[in-house]
Amino acid sequence: MRRMLSPFAILLGITVLTPRARAQSADADGKVAIAVADSVLAALSSADGPTLARLTLDSAVVGGSALRNGVERTSLRRWIGFINRTGPSDFTERGFDATVRVQDRMAQVWMPYDLYVGDKWSHCGIDAFTLIRSEGRWRVASLVYTIEQPPACRKHPAGPPTR
Repeated sequence: MRRMLSPFAILLGITVLTPRARAQSADADGKVAIAVADSVLAALSSADGPTLARLTLDSAVVGGSALRNGVERTSLRRWIGFINRTGPSDFTERGFDATVRVQDRMAQVWMPYDLYVGDKWSHCGIDAFTLIRSEGRWRVASLVYTIEQPPACRKHPAGPPTR
């Protein structure tokens, strides 16, 4: 990574990243943030509580917004409920075409998803993850999602999941 040092920065022991170096760092952090979001969806789909606990902050929240049959539902709760659930998962949630924004110790991952219960398609929407770099690694602070039906959202381009 290219670093540019000013005489003032040298005196203070500060390393200043050039704009190009900052962009490269943000690109690498963005890829890691997307990988964390994908891992969260895989852990949710397999009811893997230990992995969810490792990938989320203790104070993380999860919630969503849905409009079905003209009725709006919104919820927000602590993530711990997902981590502590028991038994096998009966759903598969897959994200795709993620976009990411990174600024220093915060990242935002926005990705369409689809969700199948067993082999049956249920719904799709957008997952919006906010991640914070904590203890040297990216961890989820929040996951907020929409629950929609096409054409308001898209199904995964790979087609239905295989179990």
